[in-house]
Amino acid sequence: MNTLIKEVLEKYNLELEKAVIEIKKSKAKLVLLQFPDGLKPYATSVVDYLETKTKTKFLIWAGSCFGACDIPLEVERLKPKIDLIIQFGHNEMMPSYLK
Repeated sequence: MNTLIKEVLEKYNLELEKAVIEIKKSKAKLVLLQFPDGLKPYATSVVDYLETKTKTKFLIWAGSCFGACDIPLEVERLKPKIDLIIQFGHNEMMPSYLK
């Protein structure tokens, strides 16, 4: 595991193993990854990590990502077809005291 991915995993719980499971379960060949601006510097390290765990190709969305409802409309026009979109965020959706 490279130093940059270790750094991001110390700061954020990106649930990369959950992503690996979903990629394999869906048999995705091409996955689009979306990151908020604060996580974009780690995007290529996340791709490197996921590529070692799957046989999948990845695209990184360089445009904005303001949350789960912010799916880029342009994805429908991309060829080859995107099989799966994974969005990463800085924070958990629910505070730990409510879990």
